[in-house]
Amino acid sequence: MGSANKSSTDRKARIEEMRRAEQARERRNRVLTIAASVVVVAGLVVGGVVLVRSQDDDKGGDTAATSDSSGKGKFVTGKDGVKTWEGKLSRNHVTKAVKYASEPPVGGDHNPVWMNCNGDVYTEPLKNTNAVHSLEHGAVWVTYNADAKKADVDALAAKVKKTPYTLMSPMDDQKDPIMLSAWGHQRTVTSAKDPNVDAFFEKFVQGEQTPEPGAACTNGLSK
Repeated sequence: MGSANKSSTDRKARIEEMRRAEQARERRNRVLTIAASVVVVAGLVVGGVVLVRSQDDDKGGDTAATSDSSGKGKFVTGKDGVKTWEGKLSRNHVTKAVKYASEPPVGGDHNPVWMNCNGDVYTEPLKNTNAVHSLEHGAVWVTYNADAKKADVDALAAKVKKTPYTLMSPMDDQKDPIMLSAWGHQRTVTSAKDPNVDAFFEKFVQGEQTPEPGAACTNGLSK
């Protein structure tokens, strides 16, 4: 029991530290935004647009096209039931659609803008490319389809709302009623009371798999 309490305390402390770092980054971003606005007003609008496009779309992708460069590899299921992606997951920013190797996806090329994942619960399906960016920031993504029980959906939504670096949304095309995804990792759970829910959150919310630990889960898209 003492070990479990210590683990929970350590996780909360780690999340609080990440949130403080995020707030500091947001303050810096506001200053940079103001400075950029001054430059634009000074007459560099065209140059600014070209620069933003260059940064947001690393390889100049066509928004009407589809990329399948989400990464090559396969899932390997561990004894704990968690599937781990073995292989490289690409991390390019693209504005085109991406053909992912799994549904829900667990990584790969993604949109430059993330979905807000500060305990955000969405009632409509999300664009995978935005949600994958949230996974890159260390979020756990809870998804469910029409076979999930309403009581489980409600209970999971309540858990997500009080957990930073998580988000939740429906996903009609997934094979199981309730699934949990993090960058490079995924599992199915039987219900909201399944102990594997807490275990997955404990391990993967801002876990070691996070490519960009402490990156923002706010100031993105809110649907």
